Amino acid sequence: MKIRIETAADIPAIEQVITDAMRLLAQATGTEAAIVERLRVANALSLSLVAEEGGEVIGYLAASAARVGQQDGWSLIGPVAVAPAHRLSGVGTALMREALRRLRETSRGAALVGDPVYYARFGFRTFPELFVPDCPPEVVQAISFDGAEPCGELIHHPAFGLDQ
Repeated sequence: MKIRIETAADIPAIEQVITDAMRLLAQATGTEAAIVERLRVANALSLSLVAEEGGEVIGYLAASAARVGQQDGWSLIGPVAVAPAHRLSGVGTALMREALRRLRETSRGAALVGDPVYYARFGFRTFPELFVPDCPPEVVQAISFDGAEPCGELIHHPAFGLDQ
């Protein structure tokens, strides 16, 4: 398996991987592939990684610029998607490790909304003052690269389609 930056030729396969993977998640909205496309069109993807095996895209991870309260310089990770046939085979872990390695060079930290048990293995955790309105606090998580504790609302790109 190879982790690399997306190319234009990958876009249809990325859409399919995201759509197929999100169908398995109860919390998915079905808009995740459209969010990535809006981020791409807005030139707002700071990181767009694919996992490839045998020439086939089997996983995807997006990151975009975010703000936490008044703190600029954060990255928001999401969506992360793995083709259903490749789930539980280390694809998501490889994508996340590579994303964190790259984001450490450019961001003060990374945040996401996701399963706390899964993302804890990468160092993500909740912070008392980090939040997304109308979102359960246990799923709003971050990892700080510069030691600063995230404090405030996690502000994401308008492509996510949520009012902030």
